[in-house]
Amino acid sequence: MTISAEGTPKARIVTALLRDGDRVLLCHRSPRRLVYPDVWDLPGGHVEPGELPGAALARELREELGIDIEAPAGPPVHLVRGATFDMQIWLVDAWVGSPANAAPEEHDVIAWFTEDALGELPLAHDSYRAMFSKALEVG
Repeated sequence: MTISAEGTPKARIVTALLRDGDRVLLCHRSPRRLVYPDVWDLPGGHVEPGELPGAALARELREELGIDIEAPAGPPVHLVRGATFDMQIWLVDAWVGSPANAAPEEHDVIAWFTEDALGELPLAHDSYRAMFSKALEVG
């Protein structure tokens, strides 16, 4: 467990970079959210106590997008460390179902973006743009 500067345990976050050919799926966080409001982010969420990160990712994608994935077997493609959280990001390019906004209280819209369409979107984290670029050039 990692401890934040305030001495509290850091939140463990898991997210997915859903890739469909030359597109990535992003979720727009509601302007009413207390943390990271009104920005585009990756689908995912908190790892619950006793839960493995891969299982948490599969659960979160089912809850937020209504899709099923295999829990990732390999390491994450990207890590983001914040003052109050540690986030693992996995590349996901296979799922069952059709992504839909199943969590409208968290995201007011979801959308697919090509790299060109990402443009000047306000993203939840500065490192996302380079990660998207790398994932889309190999995809």
